[in-house]
Amino acid sequence: MTDTQQANLGKTGESPQERDAKAADAQAGTSAAPDREGQEAALTREPRWQPVYSGSNRLKGKVAIVTGGDSGIGRAVAALFAREGANVAIVYREDYEDAQDTAAIVEQEGATALTLQGDVGDPAFCEQAVNATIDRFGRLDVLVNNAGEQHPAEDIRDITQEQLNATFRTNIFGMFHMVQAAVGHLPAGSAIVNCTSVTMYKGAPQLLDYSATKGAITTFTRSLSQNLVEKGIRVNAVAPGPIWTPLNPQGGADPEKVRHFGEDTPMGRPGEPNEVAPAFLFLACADGSYMTGQVLHPNGGTVVNG
Repeated sequence: MTDTQQANLGKTGESPQERDAKAADAQAGTSAAPDREGQEAALTREPRWQPVYSGSNRLKGKVAIVTGGDSGIGRAVAALFAREGANVAIVYREDYEDAQDTAAIVEQEGATALTLQGDVGDPAFCEQAVNATIDRFGRLDVLVNNAGEQHPAEDIRDITQEQLNATFRTNIFGMFHMVQAAVGHLPAGSAIVNCTSVTMYKGAPQLLDYSATKGAITTFTRSLSQNLVEKGIRVNAVAPGPIWTPLNPQGGADPEKVRHFGEDTPMGRPGEPNEVAPAFLFLACADGSYMTGQVLHPNGGTVVNG
């Protein structure tokens, strides 16, 4: 464990350097590197995706698909899964450089990466992605539905039909499409892990459409768990709180909100992707074998029900 990773244990609040870097990203509005807008390398305050502990083969011989796997939480999950022995298919929509960076991270862990570019809102692409994974690795054991988008709006009348369609298409329709494509290949003992959000539980006045999709994801997770339990497929979810990823400073949020992002949690800071990834690992591996239909809450101490 590095000194930086050790410092996160029991950490409340942010260092002056972290606050300054966050403020720089808020001031930039979109990115600190315009040629890489929307990507991880564009952030002044770089998200921490690095796995903290040595692997213990908890996913040895397994194959996982991670949607939205190019950056943020998806990158941290891909890196941790690889450290635990899984080969990883990284599904991404646009950020080629981030996807290649994540693939390199997976391979540095001694695993094999497959990058698949496309839109999870397109059922045909989801079929292609799953088939490509099976063709490359011969099996599929874990599906992580992490792809998501958000577009803040102060007034519900500012949410266009185009935005509403896009948010639901990516965040919840994409999960349906990926599960429909994958379920015939998932054996007993496999796992599906969906990414919902603390906004499903506490609401978010500037993220009306996003929060609505997260509510749908939680209900989808619970219902799908009951639908698939007799097949031996576990279905659970993770509901992160405010996590420092490209989604937030580059998602159109008000710069002042970005400047203070995560400070309203009991821990007084945003979380890091590598503080969320272990929840996905627990639900994906045999450690979580008696859990289905459940949600884990790495959210900085916000108390929620469910």
